[in-house]
Amino acid sequence: MFPERTGYIIWVSDLKAARNLEKYGSVHYLSRRMHYVVMYVNTDRAEDIMRNIRKLSYVRKIERSYRNEIKTEYKREVPDKTQYYGL
Repeated sequence: MFPERTGYIIWVSDLKAARNLEKYGSVHYLSRRMHYVVMYVNTDRAEDIMRNIRKLSYVRKIERSYRNEIKTEYKREVPDKTQYYGL
């Protein structure tokens, strides 16, 4: 239904020019203070898109986001100690 997406953090030197990144994928966040852009692109075309983005003059560094790989389901292996502190 939805295509698989990959997140990238792109460090830029010019924020005005960074608005042009919208044509490569969906821009999620643009930090004015720290000069970076959080962007999501389709996984199947990610390598080609990042190759094109690296060639842009205002791009300093590109990092891949590991948010998809972080475990979000947790198990309770430690017993709940709050029951001993009841009133």
